[in-house]
Amino acid sequence: MRVLGLDPGLTCAGFGVVESTRTGLKALDHGTIRTTGSEVAPRLATLHGEIEALLTRHRPDAVAVERVLFNSNVRTAMSVGQAAGVALLAAYRAGCEIAEYTPSEMKLAVTGYGSADKRQVQQMVARLLGLPAPPRPPDAADALGLAIVHLQARRMRTLQREAADA
Repeated sequence: MRVLGLDPGLTCAGFGVVESTRTGLKALDHGTIRTTGSEVAPRLATLHGEIEALLTRHRPDAVAVERVLFNSNVRTAMSVGQAAGVALLAAYRAGCEIAEYTPSEMKLAVTGYGSADKRQVQQMVARLLGLPAPPRPPDAADALGLAIVHLQARRMRTLQREAADA
């Protein structure tokens, strides 16, 4: 199972690709997508194109996107919502399974603490994936964390179904 995690943002969107293998979890790629300019539509088009390229290159089975929560800064919340919409559309068009997780759900699953700071997430993601150093920037670590959460949640659902069928 291969999952593309996306931490949406109009200026900087994090991505991370994680695969579940017989021996554990393996990070295949991670980084950020950056857009510039003052016009929103061309920036969203750039983001969409980059996400489509990731989907084509990595062929994930699922895409896990950070669920947009209301932010005290309405302008930021709107741009993140637009970026998340682009990510969801690209994943849908690629035929991927889609899941959304809140930041606190991801932090809780990865660190055991729903209010963990960025550094804690980076360190635990590195540990869970056996990386030599914490992934940078934090947006990429968050995206890897989203992929990890989805793989954990999917495994838990499978175990629950198996237990119910037994």
